[in-house]
Amino acid sequence: MLRFYNTLSSKLEEFQPLQAGRVRMYTCGPTVYDHAHIGNFRTFVFQDILRRTLRLRGFELTHVMNITDVDDKIIRKANDAGVSIQEIACKYEEALFVDSDLLSLERPGKVVRATEHIPEMIQLVARLAEKGYTYSSEGSLYFRIGKFPRYGQLAKLDMKGIRPGARIEADTYEKADPRDFAVWKASKPDEPVWEAPFGAGRPGWHIECSAMSMKYLGESFDIHTGGTDLVFPHHTNEIAQSEAATGKPFVRFWLHAEFLIVEGEKMSKSLGNFYTLRDLLAKGHKPSAIRYLLASVPYRRQLNFTFDGLHQAAQSVERLRNFQLRLRTEKFPDGHSEALRERAERARQEFDAGLDDDLNTAVALAAVFNLVRDANTAMDRGEFRRGDAPAVEALLGRFDGIFSVLADDDREKVKDIQLAFGVSLNRWADSVEVQVSDARVEALLAERRQARASRDFARSDQIRQELANGGIIVEDTRDGVRWKRK
Repeated sequence: MLRFYNTLSSKLEEFQPLQAGRVRMYTCGPTVYDHAHIGNFRTFVFQDILRRTLRLRGFELTHVMNITDVDDKIIRKANDAGVSIQEIACKYEEALFVDSDLLSLERPGKVVRATEHIPEMIQLVARLAEKGYTYSSEGSLYFRIGKFPRYGQLAKLDMKGIRPGARIEADTYEKADPRDFAVWKASKPDEPVWEAPFGAGRPGWHIECSAMSMKYLGESFDIHTGGTDLVFPHHTNEIAQSEAATGKPFVRFWLHAEFLIVEGEKMSKSLGNFYTLRDLLAKGHKPSAIRYLLASVPYRRQLNFTFDGLHQAAQSVERLRNFQLRLRTEKFPDGHSEALRERAERARQEFDAGLDDDLNTAVALAAVFNLVRDANTAMDRGEFRRGDAPAVEALLGRFDGIFSVLADDDREKVKDIQLAFGVSLNRWADSVEVQVSDARVEALLAERRQARASRDFARSDQIRQELANGGIIVEDTRDGVRWKRK
């Protein structure tokens, strides 16, 4: 039974979509004015695991993600650089998807940009105006939250305790009540402008997601996700304006990822602990290790991102890859062990149960690693049989369908972005240059076998050292030679 913690109800609830077998989901994407940081990617990895889990459970998924490509920060950056907002937005949107590919994040079914949906936003604002939910002030339109009694339910706000005059949201426009928020902003010099029946201007931030999500998913849909920082005011305002316009419940399940901190402190440029994905790659860390670490802590728990933790994540990924290699290459006796088959089935059930319990990735990972430990022990004792491999391999495939770290393609991924985008990642450039291809490794190992057969141990040792210099560890076992990358 798949269960999610619903921020709206503050309860763990069994998940059932509005339409049997089909899930409609909206995720808040970034405002593309700079490179996404690892806190952003913690949320994006959670969303990726969510969509993969829904598909694993057999749901047909319609997934929409927005790109905010008009915003105060984008406008400011474009004006400072003397370029258009489109140039800034396109640059960082492209960077976002390059980074997403490095982390094996699946693309949403539909990526929607704010500037391509201005007519829908104008129509939604007009609906609110017709129903008396807005008022005009100095050319801008504001939503009257006092007219929407359920305002603040998502964020558990006590509206009686919020006094007029209290600061709710930074906004430079004049409002009748500081709790109100802009759905349409009057035009200002050096800003993009769109014509609307209620005056020239541009949309407020909150109206974007309401208009775009309802266009593609309907006026009521199943899941809306984002970081916990979006609960208020963004998602709170989305609910108010959407339900005021339609008179229908907006979203059934609201899922929010907790904050990421770095080495026990809030991530901040002033503290020198602010990292983009490319900052970490430039330090020599692998994309797979970064993804693993971001996924390893359940999404509703705060993640303390440490470099020691990143090193341990890399070791965990390597352990899984080495086990899969051993499973595929070692020669096991014929037959099968009923105990091992049952052990693999129990691990599968524990893995699924972890995911079903509000995406508890820690439990799911423990199920896999416990099986790897037991299988390795059986292999060392000579108790593992050829017939035991398919069930274990199937669980690894199930695991990788969610966590996506088993493919040993980190170097190829980083090399590709260097060639395509001229990204400077010097440590990775060095490691790519000395990288020994799989074909070269196999050729050298074949030569080493011949050298050992002819008792030319000097040449055998020379080949081992050559491989070691290329980051290859050679292991001689009773079943033959195994190798792995450092």
